[in-house]
Amino acid sequence: MNSATTRREKYNQSDRVLYVALELSNRTWKLAMTVGFGQKARERNVPAGDLVRFNEEIQQGKKRFGLPKAAPVYSCYEAGRDGFWLHRFLEAEGLENVVVDPSSIEVSRRKRRAKTDHLDVHGLLKVLMRYWLGEPKELSVVRVPSVEAEDNRHLHRELQQLKRERTQHTNRIKGLLVGVGVRLHLRRRGVLAELEQARLWDGARLPPALHCRLVRELERLELVHRQIHELEAERQESLRECRSEEVEKVRRLMALRGIGANGAWLLGMELFVWRQFQNRRQLGSLAGLTPTPHESGEMKREQGISKAGNRYIRAMMVELAWGWLRFQAESQLSQWYQERFGRGGPRLRRIGIVALARKLLVALWRWVETSELPTGAKLRPA
Repeated sequence: MNSATTRREKYNQSDRVLYVALELSNRTWKLAMTVGFGQKARERNVPAGDLVRFNEEIQQGKKRFGLPKAAPVYSCYEAGRDGFWLHRFLEAEGLENVVVDPSSIEVSRRKRRAKTDHLDVHGLLKVLMRYWLGEPKELSVVRVPSVEAEDNRHLHRELQQLKRERTQHTNRIKGLLVGVGVRLHLRRRGVLAELEQARLWDGARLPPALHCRLVRELERLELVHRQIHELEAERQESLRECRSEEVEKVRRLMALRGIGANGAWLLGMELFVWRQFQNRRQLGSLAGLTPTPHESGEMKREQGISKAGNRYIRAMMVELAWGWLRFQAESQLSQWYQERFGRGGPRLRRIGIVALARKLLVALWRWVETSELPTGAKLRPA
């Protein structure tokens, strides 16, 4: 039985339900509620995060439309900064809630279209009713992770952010020095001593304000280095000691040559640990690696990948695809790439690496779920 049939049967069990759409902002939550098409929606504003007031408005809405207190409530809101805590609260209160992917909601194609919270919440309410009445393609529902799965994603995301900050600090220090004609190799030790000895083109010392700024930048850089080391040590400790199912899947990925701790941990915690896929199309769609053809009449062209999925996975898979060509050169995937794109120019090879990333993601999924080793791939030495 598909999900659309299940939703229709749940709706038929009680034809009198309350539909509620939420438009969330930093200060105010806008609620729109109704009992079906043709009935004017009731719109109310609630202070952001005021759960007591929210429950009161739901009960007032049931009273306004003549529903019993125990009438079911179907709600939705767009995925955004508020995350998934609100979904867990609504589910705990007995509401049937769905978190909506904002990019899946149809909008006007006019060059200039009106956009207000009032219009958005009423549009969201309409697609919510169509969704529960058996039109699943009206919106895309976001899969909500458990509290544990959501918490497991912080380590690698923070690590990536710190590495970006390290690059920013390093480039800023080098830029400030080059601006006065000084070039230093930023090693982890002894940089402050070299900074004291640095001289300008005429033998003068660094200007005092510039020197103080560089010292503060180096202190921030050292703090980032230390935090990166602590996070990598924490991850290594988990890989060595933890026996949970999540870490076991990470270890299985690391058993393949060309897959290191960074890629295996990110794919495991973002993708394979808590998500279930029925086919390779769902997997590619989640990563945003699916093609987007544009065909109209005799015009046919490819617009590239959709980029509508998880950006962390998409970026990592492209990086892993380049590593796969190097460390798994005899595998079937690498040979397929070389035959189709290896003799082309730089642009063609970059296009081909995205296609390889999509195929590699499917192969890794099968390896984790069914132990099906990618054809021709090699494992790390024990």
